[in-house]
Amino acid sequence: MTQRQITEVRTAHPSRDGDGVAIQRISGMRHAGMDPILMIDELRSEQREDFAGGFPPHPHRGMQTLTYLKRGGISHEDSLGNRGEIRGGGAQWMSAGRGVIHSEMPTVDTNGLHGFQLWVNLPAAQKMSAPNYRDVPANELVEWRGEGTSATAIAGQWHLADADVTGPLAELAGHAGVLDMSLDPEVELTLQVPDEENLLAYVYAGSMIVNAREVHAQQMAVTSAGRVMTLHAGVEGTQVLLLRGAPLGEPVANYGPFVMNTPDEIEQTLRDYQSGQFP
Repeated sequence: MTQRQITEVRTAHPSRDGDGVAIQRISGMRHAGMDPILMIDELRSEQREDFAGGFPPHPHRGMQTLTYLKRGGISHEDSLGNRGEIRGGGAQWMSAGRGVIHSEMPTVDTNGLHGFQLWVNLPAAQKMSAPNYRDVPANELVEWRGEGTSATAIAGQWHLADADVTGPLAELAGHAGVLDMSLDPEVELTLQVPDEENLLAYVYAGSMIVNAREVHAQQMAVTSAGRVMTLHAGVEGTQVLLLRGAPLGEPVANYGPFVMNTPDEIEQTLRDYQSGQFP
């Protein structure tokens, strides 16, 4: 089976979004090797002032969000009347479809926050579908342990060593998968993924090596096609978020929180939002 290689290492850049929330961001709006993943944000701070403002009400259209928390708490409210709250280890998923307004705010007892938000592209045929929302608490996620390794499956089916692990969230576009993995120092693990899917590896602690190429914390590896990838943890071990999905291969036009296929569709989206046609 063909081994995947790292074709590019992308470094997260510090940014602020929402009401001044400090994040580390990797954007891939038009990056073929990341399709259907549009963006990865890591939120991590011990200081409440870095995230206290949260993400007040704002609109979306044409994409999905997935928020996965390692620590802290986030509450969600949207214009369809959905409300939910997740704590460390849980996930929230939303499909904006044709349009929704939502907010994501840290819970009042959250003093340290660590988590990730992913944007996943919707195919053109689904961009004007009905919005949807789902909470996935930590006790619904699937845990796996191997020798010197552990993983939490959030979405998709993963073949790790000699085991299959499937996350409970099946609603991600492009059959996208999300797996949170930890490897002890210098432990090696081989995983298999469909050859036609894109596979990304965002390291958020320690380092990892793939075919002699090293990836450090706050860096993401973009990989070539291939059926197999072997991860080798660095001397301090590694914690890595693995993301995969079938590329949509469609043009991307975006403006802030709106992701469509053409500039004309973005213009129409702005008119719809300004005229109050979002629910």
